Amino acid sequence: MTELVVRRLLIDLQTPFGRNWCGGDAFSTAFFNALSMSFPFGEQFFIHAVRDTVATLPAEAQEKYRAEVRGFIGQEATHRRIHTLFNGHLEAQGLKDRWTTRAAKRMELMEGADPRHALAVTAATEHFTAMFAEWLLAHPEVLDGAEPRLRTMWLWHCAEELEHKSVAFDIYKAAQGSDAWRTRWFRRVTIMFLGDLLRQTVDSLRHEGQLWKWATWKSAARILLSRGGLLRGNWSAWRSYFRADFHPAQQDSSLSARWLENNRTQYTAVGAAPEAAGAAL
Repeated sequence: MTELVVRRLLIDLQTPFGRNWCGGDAFSTAFFNALSMSFPFGEQFFIHAVRDTVATLPAEAQEKYRAEVRGFIGQEATHRRIHTLFNGHLEAQGLKDRWTTRAAKRMELMEGADPRHALAVTAATEHFTAMFAEWLLAHPEVLDGAEPRLRTMWLWHCAEELEHKSVAFDIYKAAQGSDAWRTRWFRRVTIMFLGDLLRQTVDSLRHEGQLWKWATWKSAARILLSRGGLLRGNWSAWRSYFRADFHPAQQDSSLSARWLENNRTQYTAVGAAPEAAGAAL
């Protein structure tokens, strides 16, 4: 199992940033902003899903995964805090987060259900974030021209997502979650996640008066649909989740390790963040 270290990111998120902070590109700015809006609620949901399912495991299994789960919770809690700060600046710019409201209403339907359902949703979403993370670390030029502190924030987040990509999946398997549930929820998450991401991105572009500009659509096509683009380039990785022998560890994580090694001055390792992990557990 991977040792998950919680890191304190050494960047300033108190100072406001520009409206088109991602190199002046309206689409990429709106796209990343939309993703960030999903994180505070999403990360908390993931924490609860993992915690609640671990609690159903036999004592020996709980002990086996204890360190890994604490690291996962510590990292996710840190991501939630960082993106809450980032999103506060978006709110000050007049952007409205409609993603969280929609997601919260859907998750209410899962109250009282077998906790493995929420964990299947978590494992599915973690595969999406791992695909995105590997793609962005492989194509950091997408962030060319971005404010350096924000570029660092996104690449750090991606590196840690790849680090802990197996945790929810491993707990789901330990809880004897079925492949039928796993793949069914992955199909649903695909529709919900991509739909919410598109709607929030469009809402933000409309608010900024950038939705119907040629440059916006050209950028969207380049980032999403070009050879090696986010959607086109991840088709095989998306399909792999349906294999009976799938495991997240089959995805290469070398880009994560390389970024963390080459950017040690951008963060301080603080261990498993017992104050965050312990509170969540």
